[in-house]
Amino acid sequence: MNRFQRYLTALLFGMISLAAQALTPEQARAIVTGDTDARIEALNKALTDADERTVGFLQALADDAVKITADKVFIVRNDKGTDPVSGADVSVPDDAAEVISNNRLRSELDAAMAGLRLFSADDKVRMAAVQAMIKEPDASKLGLVERAISAEKNSRIAELLEFARAAVALTHEDKAQRLAAAKLLANSKTPDTQRLLNQQLSQETDAAVRAQLEASLRALQSALAWGERLGALFTGVSLGSILLLVALGLAITYGLMGVINMAHGELMMIGAYATYVVQGLFRNYMPAYFDAYLLLAIPVSFMASALVGAALERAVLRHLYGRPLETLLATWGISLMLMQGVRSLFGAQNVGVENPQWMSGGLQVLSNLTLPWNRLIIIGFAAAVLIGMALLIGKTRLGLFVRGVTQNRPMASCMGVNTARIDTYAFALGSGIAGLAGCALSQIGNVGPDLGQSYIVDSFMVVVLGGVGQLAGTVYAALGLGIINKILEGWAGAVLAKIAVLVFIIVFIQKRPQGLFAMKGRSAEA
Repeated sequence: MNRFQRYLTALLFGMISLAAQALTPEQARAIVTGDTDARIEALNKALTDADERTVGFLQALADDAVKITADKVFIVRNDKGTDPVSGADVSVPDDAAEVISNNRLRSELDAAMAGLRLFSADDKVRMAAVQAMIKEPDASKLGLVERAISAEKNSRIAELLEFARAAVALTHEDKAQRLAAAKLLANSKTPDTQRLLNQQLSQETDAAVRAQLEASLRALQSALAWGERLGALFTGVSLGSILLLVALGLAITYGLMGVINMAHGELMMIGAYATYVVQGLFRNYMPAYFDAYLLLAIPVSFMASALVGAALERAVLRHLYGRPLETLLATWGISLMLMQGVRSLFGAQNVGVENPQWMSGGLQVLSNLTLPWNRLIIIGFAAAVLIGMALLIGKTRLGLFVRGVTQNRPMASCMGVNTARIDTYAFALGSGIAGLAGCALSQIGNVGPDLGQSYIVDSFMVVVLGGVGQLAGTVYAALGLGIINKILEGWAGAVLAKIAVLVFIIVFIQKRPQGLFAMKGRSAEA
């Protein structure tokens, strides 16, 4: 089924009521005979008073289901003939020839069918048709647009139709029409309108119209600038929320425990693959509940990474506390083992994780600013994880033990705290949060064995810049680096922006080694 057929049913029953037989035998014959230019001219004339018969005939022509004799035109489907004007069943002579349409005519038919969607009963279909008309205006469809304006009841669509008429009139031969269109389009604050104005400006010869086009472009660019600025700010906050999720786990394992864990990125990767596995189980065994798979993937990704982290701490790291170089080398070797293990289980190629339906699409804020739901939800998710982690560290018995062991391990041990068990719990918690970061990252990109390598350096920079062991500093550093990085990208490009951020951090640490927030109390004196 081609794209014309997808809209046929809506068009047939959604056309506005017009004259009983707007399509005449002469029009039908003119559309299928003669040279291409003549057929296109006849097609555009037929659109002026098109009805459901016209739609059906054009659909049949697009489907190569039209035949012709010396004096009649037929629609032929399933070996049955139909009169395109009356809709009555007719017999098709054996000598009837098939009508052939070249690529140019098919393109015109495509545009014509898209224009007729302006009369669909579905508001969404009409809205999409108007937007398509603004993007690709066609002067021959001016009458169709004006007819749609007179029949439109939806005020929002009617407003867009006015802009569509102006976009069509922008290429009109009459200078007055072009001038009026250029003035009106200054209020259509969309990137598509900016493109149209620039295109017309490049070929406009009249000085008055050129002056109006330039004035409209200045007004339009000024309005679109706010959308671009807000878009850069949102992208920066989105990147900052991802860096925050990645760095929160590291803030425990490195900030509170002092362990330089080079396998932190691979623990995040494990969380992403756990999400992929849960998705596969839902798709194969519970397809009706597929949109709920992420709700189960969140705790599964946390537990998978936490268990691997606990095993890593028990088997290796507890023997290396106080030896940072050996810890760094050991965790780097473990990261290579984890990546190779994932390659052996899932393959070296990236795997795709689909967004649930409720995370698809976005929130339209401005004409040139759409906030994707998956990014918005990840920002909220990062905030929830941050609040949960702060409450756990600051308000629970486990958090009290972790802070006690961090500040004075011998004294905590003398008070009866099992410091070895607390180390395992704390490392598992940091690893589990890395798994949550992997779950979130799976919703905005592909999942692969090298996923963690893209974020491990940035996450260390966030923790060091914010201040070792300081959650508040981690938040400020993550959001600050995300926003600064995206703003610099707009000016200098991605590579130079990354270099500039790295230089800034190096200079900052040279001047303030303790980071944004210095640790206070006895732990700072140790």
